[in-house]
Amino acid sequence: MKILVPIKRVIDANIKVRVKPDQSGVELNNVKMAMNPFCEIAVEAALRLREAGAAEEVIVVCAGPANGKETLRTALAMGADRAIHIESENSPEPLAVAKLLKAVVEREEPGLVILGKQAIDGDNNQTGQMLSALLNWSLGTFISGLSVEDGAFHVTREVDGGLENLKLSGPAVVTVDLRLNEPRYASLPNIMKAKKKPLEELTADALDVDITPRLTVLKVEEPASRSAGIRVQSAAELVDKLKNEAKVI
Repeated sequence: MKILVPIKRVIDANIKVRVKPDQSGVELNNVKMAMNPFCEIAVEAALRLREAGAAEEVIVVCAGPANGKETLRTALAMGADRAIHIESENSPEPLAVAKLLKAVVEREEPGLVILGKQAIDGDNNQTGQMLSALLNWSLGTFISGLSVEDGAFHVTREVDGGLENLKLSGPAVVTVDLRLNEPRYASLPNIMKAKKKPLEELTADALDVDITPRLTVLKVEEPASRSAGIRVQSAAELVDKLKNEAKVI
């Protein structure tokens, strides 16, 4: 079985995001970039399945500008077997990404697609669900547990009421949550080996997919600053302020 893992290049999670002066978007010049943390978990999940003998090959794919190849090399250094980069001027919208992934799935014929549940830049949480619908495949979202038994995928989902255990018939699409695993670090020898692993370059036109944006960003603003808190002398004073000033009770 092949496993396909889509990944995304985003601003490093430890960096403070700055909005451009003209409010047209987020400042990306001279900003440290990294693999989306949820995508790292997805790559780790695929590698563990391969190491357990449930898969023979792990393929990573990224859609976006040329510098996305750096992020693919990181995934290759973690242990992925080969990579596919679909170059575009900007990062495509979730629906466009889902259509691109559908085309890649039809070429590669994996038995499982593992995605992060969302990217930390757009926080859309849409691509996995739309890919499943386009492929008409089984879907498991927000998973914190994953195993393969008798050709079926057993997943544990995190839901509002607790945990939900599902059995998915293959092929399937799953999106991973934070508690699934702890991603491994890429060692220096593996970073060097990653430079020699196959990295295929494609375009949306080659896949016959229209990625024309359907959304227009009107304005990007930073969140409003929180006002300073106050100290209260008693529980009664706290209740009074919550009731009469904050009006939350």
